[in-house]
Amino acid sequence: MQNRSRRLAALATLALLAGCGAAHTVGHQLFGLDNGASASGAVSSVFGYAVADEPQAALVGRDSLNRGGNAADAAAAEGFALAVTLPSRAGLGGGGACVIKLADASGKKQSPVVLSFPAAAPAATGGDRPAAVPMLARGLLAMQARYGRLPPSAVIVPAERLAGGAQLSQALAADLQVVGPALLADPGAAAVFAPGGRALAVGASFQQPDLAATLETLRVNGVNGLYAGSGAAQFVQAADAAGGGLTVQDLASATPRYQPPVFSRQAGYAVASLPPAPPQPGRALPASAAFMALDKDGGSVVCVTSMNNLFGTGRIAPGTGVLLAASPRAYPLPEFAAAIAYAPESLAFRAAVAGTGQNEAQAAASIALTSALIGQTAPIPPPGRADVISCPGKVPGGEASCTARAGSPSGLAIGGR
Repeated sequence: MQNRSRRLAALATLALLAGCGAAHTVGHQLFGLDNGASASGAVSSVFGYAVADEPQAALVGRDSLNRGGNAADAAAAEGFALAVTLPSRAGLGGGGACVIKLADASGKKQSPVVLSFPAAAPAATGGDRPAAVPMLARGLLAMQARYGRLPPSAVIVPAERLAGGAQLSQALAADLQVVGPALLADPGAAAVFAPGGRALAVGASFQQPDLAATLETLRVNGVNGLYAGSGAAQFVQAADAAGGGLTVQDLASATPRYQPPVFSRQAGYAVASLPPAPPQPGRALPASAAFMALDKDGGSVVCVTSMNNLFGTGRIAPGTGVLLAASPRAYPLPEFAAAIAYAPESLAFRAAVAGTGQNEAQAAASIALTSALIGQTAPIPPPGRADVISCPGKVPGGEASCTARAGSPSGLAIGGR
């Protein structure tokens, strides 16, 4: 009864947040939108780009820029949206890493940094389907708190709305086809992705009221809503019911980490990259997803996420809507590949890339960055894919030179002025 009341309250909140049908607008006719449309349907009012491996998330990022947010706001909003629309690769139960190049609060340009928040193994082994410690929300909120301009709630509200009714994208449908009955054996997953016993088709609307309630808790209480106090205790209990084997101490100890990127030079530009993973010969690396944003001041964020396995453990923590990521004790570490290129003296933005595609992620990012910097196009061997924003004239100053593309055929790059 308590969970039912919580879900009904969440849906009521979503109705209030959505206003006059805004939640429906975000999910309406997303595929094939012209460049320049925002998530609210308005023409882009400011320069900026948002790219994501799932279209609804890219539209949320673009809308964040139009509402006065910077690249950190837009990327955080995209990340939370992906937790709803592409939980197979970017759920709240997972984690990731970002390269960030943004000015500080005073407006002074800063050298890029890396924010690392991988879905790590818990302190002890336990559970019949061991889960990783969920890190996505903690990482996104940490980035937005340090660099964002909008209120923290503004980057969560769009995801809440999508949890009340999103469209099943080609990206998520393709992942569902891969896992098939193995995922739908979990009652929580089946209720979301196969209501009535049949897997949803591309374009179908699907609701995640429990996930909406979890996002609402994060919006109202911040990270403490999930990582401390009664919120942590309730989540751990739910995760254990799904065989996760997590503890409250695991959540309390899970903190994002800022660190220097790997710096290099290429074609006259400085390049800041995510550190490469440890080599794991012969093992297929887990599936991942990417998203990025560029704002009008040349601020940029590029992120890669993973559930340490496609759909993680394949189980949703009951009553939370959170698909649990797999413990990296049972699976290899994902390969996170992302980089930002910029003018070394002025720090003006030149290009950003993110690589996905399991073992080919690093190669995909490297090929895409080289192609962007020399102004040529080189094929990326499958299964590698790369999201790219390229501004030969640099930003600020050369906004008209910019182009962007999503590496996934079912992703979306949207922006311009």
